[in-house]
Amino acid sequence: MLELNHIAVAYQSFTVVKDVCFKLKAGEIGCLVGPSGSGKTSLLRAIAGFEVVQQGEIQLAGALVSSPSVMLPAEKRQVGVVFQDYALFPHLTVGENISFGLFALSKAQQQAKVLQLLQLVGLAGMGNRFIHQLSGGQQQRVALARALAPEPRLLLLDEPFSGLDADLRDSLARDIRAILNQLGITAVMVTHDQHEAFAMADWIGVMAHGLLQQWGTPYQLYHQPANRFVADFIGQGDLLTGQMLDPYSVQTCLGVFRQPQATTLAAGMAVDLLVRPDDILHDDQSPLRAKVLSRAFRGAHMLYQLEVGDGEKVSCLAPSHHQHGIGEYIGIRPEIDDLVCFLRPVAG
Repeated sequence: MLELNHIAVAYQSFTVVKDVCFKLKAGEIGCLVGPSGSGKTSLLRAIAGFEVVQQGEIQLAGALVSSPSVMLPAEKRQVGVVFQDYALFPHLTVGENISFGLFALSKAQQQAKVLQLLQLVGLAGMGNRFIHQLSGGQQQRVALARALAPEPRLLLLDEPFSGLDADLRDSLARDIRAILNQLGITAVMVTHDQHEAFAMADWIGVMAHGLLQQWGTPYQLYHQPANRFVADFIGQGDLLTGQMLDPYSVQTCLGVFRQPQATTLAAGMAVDLLVRPDDILHDDQSPLRAKVLSRAFRGAHMLYQLEVGDGEKVSCLAPSHHQHGIGEYIGIRPEIDDLVCFLRPVAG
């Protein structure tokens, strides 16, 4: 449904997106994440038809819509957009906002479409209300319904949950994913919040400095990050110094870790091993001890930062009924299934 081949976007002489490639099949949801200024919103605007591309091609359903020599107008792309600020009309009712732009339909058809969409987004019976009478989450649902009204083949969402509190963001992301799956609509969302991306997306692209650092499933990004930036940006993690014993195993202060598949690293190489909080299990019976440096209560779990070996640090996510004080030594049991190792930078 959507294919980007070597896309570059520039403002005057400054290139903000460089050589980006990815694909989405019909009905798949993709998400672009990254820090501010990484180029993700510029890329979304190029897909929508709001920005020209300096290099590469964008195809929708097999048709070329953007290239240095082709620029199909945004209104002809059959693309719906949900903006960060919702861009709703305060002087119109909810129903009038949703039907705005459905000029080709009769009044009866517009009314039927509005009723259908209100039911779909969980706002049945609210068609006569004005925007200021709605909560932020309800306004977001109106914006979604309006974008879906023309039956787009692709939906773009630009930081759609940024103005909402954390709990509402998570629940709304799950609801919108269910709606898009029900309709079979392909979508691309931009966010700086990886939790939103995990809740919404089939595929996630991590962007930094205008480059797509990695495009993969949430599992791949978390367990098989392509580089240090992705490892640091996605999830929590610590880097533990180690040395490769062979392409299958690494020696660290916590012991030797092996995996069945060979890495691309050779014996003797100095590396940093990525260790996630769920790789370190709390085990009172373990002879391996670690010193508690800090702790953060997370409801059902407690996140401990621990000192191991010669001053190295790892994190441990333990059940919160285990209460341990700062400076206390606790038993830990490492279970690291995926060896994600990066060559250690040369000092100086």
